[in-house]
Amino acid sequence: MKSTEIDKLITDFPLVKKLINLEEVTWFNPQATTVEKGLPYVGLAQRDVTDAEARLRRFAPYLCQAFPETQPTNGIIESKILAIPAMQQALQQRYGVEITGRLLLKQDSHLPISGSIKARGGIYEVLTHAEKLAMQAGLLAETDNYSKLFSDDFRQFFSQYRIAVGSTGNLGMSIGIMSAKLGFSVSVHMSADAREWKKRKLREHGVNVVEYEQDYGVAVAQGRKQAESDPNCFFIDDENSPTLFLGYSVAGGRLKTQFAEQQIVVDENHPLFVYLPCGVGGGPGGVAFGLKLAFGDHVHCIFAEPTHSPCMLLGVHTGLHDGISVQDIGIDNITAADGLAVGRASGFVGRAMEHLLDGFYTLSDAEMYDLLGLLNRHEGIRLEPSALAGMPGPARVSSSTDYLQDNHFSAEKMRNATHLVWATGGGMVPAEEMARYLATAKI
Repeated sequence: MKSTEIDKLITDFPLVKKLINLEEVTWFNPQATTVEKGLPYVGLAQRDVTDAEARLRRFAPYLCQAFPETQPTNGIIESKILAIPAMQQALQQRYGVEITGRLLLKQDSHLPISGSIKARGGIYEVLTHAEKLAMQAGLLAETDNYSKLFSDDFRQFFSQYRIAVGSTGNLGMSIGIMSAKLGFSVSVHMSADAREWKKRKLREHGVNVVEYEQDYGVAVAQGRKQAESDPNCFFIDDENSPTLFLGYSVAGGRLKTQFAEQQIVVDENHPLFVYLPCGVGGGPGGVAFGLKLAFGDHVHCIFAEPTHSPCMLLGVHTGLHDGISVQDIGIDNITAADGLAVGRASGFVGRAMEHLLDGFYTLSDAEMYDLLGLLNRHEGIRLEPSALAGMPGPARVSSSTDYLQDNHFSAEKMRNATHLVWATGGGMVPAEEMARYLATAKI
């Protein structure tokens, strides 16, 4: 962007100046509306999520066979929710604000198979593609026991086909591990932000890892280009895939079931606030969509991004969506939060979800590391830096008087509130890497 264009953007949207200065900001979305009014923008509905849920149930017997760690949940890839009261006290002290209600952690960081939220969407899209190929070949019917897929014959069949994806790390892990297990030849195009241990793990699973010195956008573009020249290669498009989005959305109904089991009430007098780390937007967007279907107007979804990669905030705030990148306004898109190191947001997710998201905020890398150290000290839970992006959310909401007043969140309602921080990754971080993360925390 030319300097004159940036100046005009700042005039029209003064918040952009703070983004350029890498300041931590909080912005509540004036376009947020009711589920009834907001859902039509998504282009998907409950029936699509129900279809995704059914597909995952069909694959459960296969997953039990292929990944024994899923046997305790009968082949369903799901994570626990955990109360973190000591962390709640630590956040109040750190930010100097009272956080009433209860604070919970959604442990997608410890999902089986790939240890991150991407075990939802990434694995679901691979399974969807595998099912389609097998059915088209007359090898599989919906009424079959899908454990039959765990065989040399099916691995041989899938080996004729290739899968490609561009990733900063976690999506590549999910897609690479799942694709290789089924028998696909799979290439993961990894950006400069991807951690070495993730590349190493993928190679151990027989995945072809292609490395780039550039960022996420280049890795995706190259992955797409490779797939276009090969009719047997299926490219999984993190920026624009409704299938990935639906894989994540299943989380909403499952969370509702978990809350019912734990007698956690969500209604007008018991609001639910969910804080979701955001990279390109597919994961948090899909989860937020599922949550809105499950809890309606009583759930309030807020996206968290690094100060160096605020692509979704920039796109939604300016209305330019994927028509602008953080690099366009001089931000470098270099962050320790590798899963969030995205310069240009998904136009699909931004446009689909802009009316269903309550707000956005940014935080620094140093803050993520400090929160990582705090969570380890107070709760004994270890996450990767990007997974801590949601942790300041309860303090940002609790200190935002205008937002609370505008939405009629009285003190009594906030005492009844549930704050859910979505922990997106970290369960498979090697011990030596985690030690480095903890050493970086200044607490």
